[in-house]
Amino acid sequence: MSAILSPVGGLHLVTASWAMLAGGAQLALPKGGDRHRWLGRSWMLAMLVVALSSFGLGAAPGRVVGFGPIHLLSLWVLWCLWAAISRARAGRIAAHRAYVIGAYTGTVVAGLFAVFGPDRWLHHTLFAL
Repeated sequence: MSAILSPVGGLHLVTASWAMLAGGAQLALPKGGDRHRWLGRSWMLAMLVVALSSFGLGAAPGRVVGFGPIHLLSLWVLWCLWAAISRARAGRIAAHRAYVIGAYTGTVVAGLFAVFGPDRWLHHTLFAL
């Protein structure tokens, strides 16, 4: 495994880190208002970049045509982002909240796979001695 992170991998890591921080802040801070909307927009953009960039990451064992089970999670996140935006615009805030939490949960799960999956770059970088 290469110790050097590809440009796509770097973009993915940086935006995923922001998505984790901004998403956690969104869950903790009061809802509604300008801060919520601007932080939420930056989180949505980061999540979009994270999900799309996941399709450009290097191949790992067990993938079919370059894609693996984690990419189903990326598709789920893309669906959640679209659904969350459309529900918020329609005033269906409970549904918006559910989709946002679903996307954030997917990010946390993917992050855990990245950190603890032995074939993942982040795991190798953090735990290689």
